[in-house]
Amino acid sequence: MSTATLDLASAILADVANAPPAALSRLLRGEPLHREPKPSGIGTSAARAFAGPFVAPPAEGELFCPGAVRDDPALGRIVDDAVADWAEQTGIYPGRLDRLRSYGFGRFLMLAHPAVTDPDRLVAATKCLVAEWAADDYYVDEVSLGADPAVVGSRLTNLMAVIDPARMVPRYAADLDAHHRLRPISVAFRTAVEHLSRYASPAQIGRFQHQVSLLFLASTQEADWRVNRRTPPVWEYLVQRQSNSYLPPMILIDVLGGYELPAHEFYHPRVRRAFTMAGNAATLVNDLHSSTRESDHDFNLPSVLVANEGLSRREAILRTVEVHNELMRAFVDQAAQLSATGSPHLRRFLADTWAWLGGSRHWHATTSRYRSTNGS
Repeated sequence: MSTATLDLASAILADVANAPPAALSRLLRGEPLHREPKPSGIGTSAARAFAGPFVAPPAEGELFCPGAVRDDPALGRIVDDAVADWAEQTGIYPGRLDRLRSYGFGRFLMLAHPAVTDPDRLVAATKCLVAEWAADDYYVDEVSLGADPAVVGSRLTNLMAVIDPARMVPRYAADLDAHHRLRPISVAFRTAVEHLSRYASPAQIGRFQHQVSLLFLASTQEADWRVNRRTPPVWEYLVQRQSNSYLPPMILIDVLGGYELPAHEFYHPRVRRAFTMAGNAATLVNDLHSSTRESDHDFNLPSVLVANEGLSRREAILRTVEVHNELMRAFVDQAAQLSATGSPHLRRFLADTWAWLGGSRHWHATTSRYRSTNGS
């Protein structure tokens, strides 16, 4: 990792953590962190780099979203290689490990956490992300991997017993252990959460478990749509997408940053509202990039809009961008207000969330998972 990258990450954290509420409010609105007189000295160039790519009023079809703060390809490769080795040990994606590595999930989290320079923290979070993705592939989406909508609920409920360990009497605990020892997805989640636990407090693990349970619940709703061969109305799709979203990996923002947002702030209704709007927006970026490679039986906002509102494909994509941008503007507004009264940890968490959104956007636009099929 270059010294410049390390200095940038350190300066970002220092400037964000120490910024007064009014200054951070400007930052979250897309304005420079520093105003006149023009800043100088250590850290100020990093602050300008952090604020610079934030936002400009988008033209039609353009996303209201920051760019990536940091791209360190070498660090991304270290994480991707470690995660591919772990995936081979767990047994997920046999024969597909080169493809898994090419997707760059480690690069994703390197981009999404620009102030994190410790590869092992990034590996821990990437394991969780890949395990979540694998559960979706194996149990919900990919028939070739054994997905069956008729048993999604049973499979994911049993899997949840690994993430939030089920407690039972010994005579039946042995049967539960035997069930999960034979399933690579179970091994992947168990080892991923064990790795995450090196860095996360019990409270942070608890909120991760809660968010993953919501993710699995939303997957059962998607299975319902498939089994009953119905396309949900737009409002129902958006409800489902709030839980079937990027909130599980995003919830680790402070874990990777080495701090902990107190529960009274993390779970405050206004903070939760802002954070879920950010997660919803990030998920719609995924919808935009993945929609061209999915089958007619998959669900994404453009396809749901076409089915429900009679829009053309182009109109549905533009509408999806509009919904995304509305969510992002609402997040910026809420985050700016919260930063004026919240703790330094909350201001840092909100700024880290903004940086996460920029890294996610950049990964989606460049990963081979989508670029190889849609030419973007």
